[in-house]
Amino acid sequence: MSRILRTDPNPILSKAVEYHGFVFTQGVVSRDLTLDAEGQTRDILAQLDDLLELHGTDNTRILQAQIWLKSIDDREALNKLWSAWLPEGLAPARACVQAVMADSRMLVEIMLITTK
Repeated sequence: MSRILRTDPNPILSKAVEYHGFVFTQGVVSRDLTLDAEGQTRDILAQLDDLLELHGTDNTRILQAQIWLKSIDDREALNKLWSAWLPEGLAPARACVQAVMADSRMLVEIMLITTK
């Protein structure tokens, strides 16, 4: 049976789950919810870099991204940072939607599926 590696599990989620060379991240939100959408996005991308590195991968190996925005009006700011963060020519399949967030101060949430 293949081993499943769970990073920092708690009763409702793990920060990431690794299985058969795939890494599935939690929906990552900013650690500082007082920031604007650009600031929250920067923090989320930094957290994703750390989480992917912990699992021996990086943003060159992203297969799929799911992105939730409190306001779709923040999409342009998100896309500017997202495009700069991704290596050229390696954009994943992606969905980006407006959503009601779990905390009204959350402006951005990003979840990834990557491979090693």
